[in-house]
Amino acid sequence: MGNMIEYVKMAIHNILANKGRSFLTMLGIIIGISSVIAIVSIGQGTTNQMNSEINDVGVGQIYINCSEDAQKAEEWITPDDLEDLKALDEVDGVSVASTLVGETTTGKGNFSLYLTGDTEDAKMVNNDSMKRGNYFTDADVAEARNVCVISDMDAKRLFGTDDVVGMDIDVTSYDITKTYRIVGVTEQKENGTFVSYTYEGMPSYITVPYTSLSDVMEGIEEFYSVTIIGNKSVDSKVVTEKALHVLERNHQSAGEDYYQVQSFQDVLKVMNQMMGMVTAFISFVAGISLLVGGIGVMNIMLVSVTERTREIGIRKSLGAKTSSIMMQFLAESAIITAIGGIIGIVLGIAAAFGICSIISQSMEMAISPGISPGTILIATAFACAVGVFFGIYPAKKAAKLSPIEALRRN
Repeated sequence: MGNMIEYVKMAIHNILANKGRSFLTMLGIIIGISSVIAIVSIGQGTTNQMNSEINDVGVGQIYINCSEDAQKAEEWITPDDLEDLKALDEVDGVSVASTLVGETTTGKGNFSLYLTGDTEDAKMVNNDSMKRGNYFTDADVAEARNVCVISDMDAKRLFGTDDVVGMDIDVTSYDITKTYRIVGVTEQKENGTFVSYTYEGMPSYITVPYTSLSDVMEGIEEFYSVTIIGNKSVDSKVVTEKALHVLERNHQSAGEDYYQVQSFQDVLKVMNQMMGMVTAFISFVAGISLLVGGIGVMNIMLVSVTERTREIGIRKSLGAKTSSIMMQFLAESAIITAIGGIIGIVLGIAAAFGICSIISQSMEMAISPGISPGTILIATAFACAVGVFFGIYPAKKAAKLSPIEALRRN
C-alpha cells in the first residue's frame, strides 16, 4: 500500500511537471467521455419526454383490426361485439371512430369538417376533459340522437366563441344534411414536443354517436376496427386474450386469424428501441475518440519512457524491481485518464443541460437530460481501462530496460 501511494505521488509530480503535454494527452479522453455522457443523457431525456406525451394520449389502449380474411368473410365487428367487449371486467371502454368527411356553413363562413361517429367512450380514448357541457351518453348512442361534442378551438373557429352548448350545427355529408345539437365542448390539448394535435388550415372535428350516422352511410354499424381501453391495473396481454376470445366466440372464428391486434405498449416499445439504437450508434461513434485518446496516452508515455531512461537505469541499479518500474508508469497513465475522465464527466453533464436548455427554448418545449449514474460509471470505467490498457506497453518497455544500457544513454 505504501509503495502504491509512492507511485501515485511520483505520477502526479511528473504530470504537474509537464502540464501542457499532460492536458493535451487528456484531451481525447475528455472529449470522448463528455460526448458519450452528453449524447446518452440527451437521448434518454428525449425518450422520457416522448414517452410521457405519448402515454398521455394512449396508455392502456389496444387496437383490433379485421384481417383480409375477415373482410372477405364479411365478419366485421358489430355493435353486439362492442357491448360484449365493454362487459369484460378488464375493459374500461371501447371506441370505433368511424369518420366521414363533410362541410358546414356558419356565420363565420364555410368550413371543411370531419364527422366522427363513436361510442360514449371516445372521451377516454382521446383523453378529453370537458370545458363546457357534457359528453354524449350511452342513451344518446342507443337512441341515435343527433347530438355532438366539439373542441373549444374548433368552436371558436366555427362560431367565434366556445360558449356554444345548446347551439345547432348543420353538417352536409354524402349530399345529406343533418342538424346536430352541441351538448359539450372539450378543452383542446396543447401541442406537445412530439405529439401535435393541430395544424394550420386543418378541418374542424365534431364527434357524434355512431348510430346517428346510419342514414348518412350504409354499413356504419359494421366496423373495421375497435380501440379497447384496458384497465391500467391489468396486463395488456390478459385484456387482449379476453377481447379476442369474445370476438372469436361471437363470430365462430377460432383459429381463423380474423382479428389482428396491436397494443399501444408494443408501439411504444418499438419506438423506444429505435431511439435506443440511434443513441447507441451515435454514442459508439463518439466513443471512438476514447480509443484515439488512449493511443495518445500510449504515445506520451512512450515519450516519457525515452526522456526518463537514465532515471529508470539509476533506479534499477539501486535495486528497483521490474514490477516497481512497471507500476510507476501504469499509475501515471491511469491517473492521466482518471483526471481526464472526471473533467469529461463534468463537461458532459454541463453540455447535456446546456443543449437541452437551448432545444427547450428554441422549440418551446421542455426536455430534461436523463443523467444516468450507470452511464457515468461505465464511461469512467472504460476510460480508466483504456488508460491502463494503452499504458501497459510503455510500462513494459520501461521495466525491461537493462540498467547498464539505460545509464549509458544521455
